[in-house]
Amino acid sequence: MNFLTLAEQRKNELIEGLQQIIRIKSVLDEENKTEDAPFGNGPKKALEWLLSKASKEGFKVKNVDHYAGHIEMGEGKEILGILCHVDVVPAGDNWTYPPFEGIVKDGKLYGRGAIDDKGPTMAAYLAMKMVKDAGIPLSKRVRLIIGTDEESGFRCVEHYFKKEEMPDIGFVPDADFPLINAEKGIAVIQFSQTSPLSHNEQLVSFKSGDRHNMVPDFAKAIVKNVSSDFEKEFYEYFKQFNEEASFTREGEQVIIAVTGKSAHAMEPEKGINAAVLLAKFLKQHLSTDASKAFVSFIVDAFSDVYGKALGFDYIDEMSGPTTLNAGVVSFDSERGGNILVSMRYSVTYPYEEKIREATERLSKYPFNLTVISNSSPHYIPEDDELIQTLLKVYRRYTGDESKPLSTGGGTYARVLKKGVAFGSLFPGEPDVAHQKDEYVVIDNLVKSAAIYAEAIIELAAKK
Repeated sequence: MNFLTLAEQRKNELIEGLQQIIRIKSVLDEENKTEDAPFGNGPKKALEWLLSKASKEGFKVKNVDHYAGHIEMGEGKEILGILCHVDVVPAGDNWTYPPFEGIVKDGKLYGRGAIDDKGPTMAAYLAMKMVKDAGIPLSKRVRLIIGTDEESGFRCVEHYFKKEEMPDIGFVPDADFPLINAEKGIAVIQFSQTSPLSHNEQLVSFKSGDRHNMVPDFAKAIVKNVSSDFEKEFYEYFKQFNEEASFTREGEQVIIAVTGKSAHAMEPEKGINAAVLLAKFLKQHLSTDASKAFVSFIVDAFSDVYGKALGFDYIDEMSGPTTLNAGVVSFDSERGGNILVSMRYSVTYPYEEKIREATERLSKYPFNLTVISNSSPHYIPEDDELIQTLLKVYRRYTGDESKPLSTGGGTYARVLKKGVAFGSLFPGEPDVAHQKDEYVVIDNLVKSAAIYAEAIIELAAKK
């Protein structure tokens, strides 16, 4: 059966479904969460929309306390899990097209979540529909498991698996083809300033970033008691960058702001961290103790995304280098500075040893270190049967003989008993997840749906 032909015939169905779910602004909303909306109303609405659609189209569905849910077909003792998520990171600013409309232009569909992960979710759902409509008998239950808090810590699937069966095998359409068999560990680390604060600190406030897993693309600081040539030197300094910079006087205070370039925290080297950019300038102009210590620490510790200054750096062959992203950076004249960092560390990383080393090196700075959370690396050898089966399906539809990949991103694969990330970004495609003007190439999404349908047949059909 040629699933690519079938998927192409249903392209409009795929587009329309994706547009509808993109129009649901499913961003985490901690301030307005309730018992029946644990991550806010947006993620809840997105989950309910997809479950309702699937129920009307003949699938078994279950909503597990509005944390997560599943769409099921087939019979059998074993479960093939396909894990997706419908929550998205905040849109940010300066989009060419509205981030929550799903505009189609030049073969691309634009919107927050188009590639991470609403587009792949809808491709996986279409794959299930194609298999179901073809009447192919299955020897396993196939479950599309839908999370609503993937971008902020996996609380959704942690809750789900307390109440539901763990799939025997699975894949996650939330990364790259051909597939990813090595996912780095992910630790969230907080650096809190311990410097005593004086009443005349030059730095009144500093704010950059909303999420630790995004490179901040905007930074703003309020300063006082600066030199008379501060404005001239500000503009002179930022002439060397293409990023925007602004300067405003309000009485005795000066407000300065700069833009950077957002990127996913798994690849911070692809972004321009606005907090670091602004701190580099301020380091030359602030002299009061806590203010100077704050910006100096940012520059010393996070100008290099590989963590060399604090001894976090490490690289291995199977997963590449460890990286640090200073994603949420703040200072105020009453509480001092705070920096929330997403660290993506290599599969063979000596974690405890490195945390100890960093703590020791931190002694020369007025900051302490707290590990907020830690998710261990995930790795499945290339010769595993699951990996070989998925590679065979991918190669059948693409002719691409690429080897499995590693990633600094964290997918639901790491919560599975045996699972890997499988698509839906094809080799050579730019990864625009978490960036402005996020999009998915429609023809590639159609091909993904065909690949996922074929994978379901290979992994779950009666032989």
